[in-house]
Amino acid sequence: MNPLGSNKEIVQNKLIIMYILHRLNISASNSTITKLVLETRLMNYFMFQQCFNELCEGGLVELEKTASGSSKAAGEDQKREMPASYILTKAGRNTLQYFIDLIAPGIKKRLDKITPAVRREIEEDSLITADYIPESEDKYTVVCSMRERGFTLIELKAAVGTKKDALSVCESWKKHSSQIYAEIIGSLTKQR
Repeated sequence: MNPLGSNKEIVQNKLIIMYILHRLNISASNSTITKLVLETRLMNYFMFQQCFNELCEGGLVELEKTASGSSKAAGEDQKREMPASYILTKAGRNTLQYFIDLIAPGIKKRLDKITPAVRREIEEDSLITADYIPESEDKYTVVCSMRERGFTLIELKAAVGTKKDALSVCESWKKHSSQIYAEIIGSLTKQR
C-alpha cells in the first residue's frame, strides 16, 4: 500500500486538484493551490504535492507556457524567473468531466463556494506588478505596472543602483500603486 493513502484516495485527491483548477479557470501558482487545499483541509501537504506532481507528469496539468519572461541584460539573453503558473490541460478537463461524480458533492460545494474569491485574488495580484531585472552588479531595472480590465494604465521602468533599492521600489509600488499613479498623472498634467 502507498504510504500516502489508498489508490482510491489518491485518485479522488487528483480529481479534487483538477476540480480546483477547473473552477478557478485561470492559471494558478503551486503555492496558491497548496494554500487553498491546506486551508480547506482536503488533504495534507505531502499528499497534495505527490498528486500534483503525478498530474503534471501525466499531462493532465501543465505549466502555463507564458510563465517566464526573457530580457536582455548586460548584452546577453537572460531568463527572468516568474512564479510558475499551472493550468488544466484539455486531457485534464476531459478526465475530470468523465470522473467528476467520484468527487463527493460536499467537497464540490465547498470548492464552488471558495474558488471565486481565490480567483479574484489571483486576478487582483496580476493587476499590479513590480519586478526587477539585474543588469549588472550595480544596476537594476525595476518594472512596475498597473492594469485594469486588460488595459495597461501605466508601466514604469526605472534604473536603480542596488538590489536593496530595487526591492524597496517593488514593495512600495505593490503597497501604494494607486497613490503613486495619481501623483504621477497629477504631476504630468499640471500646467507649468
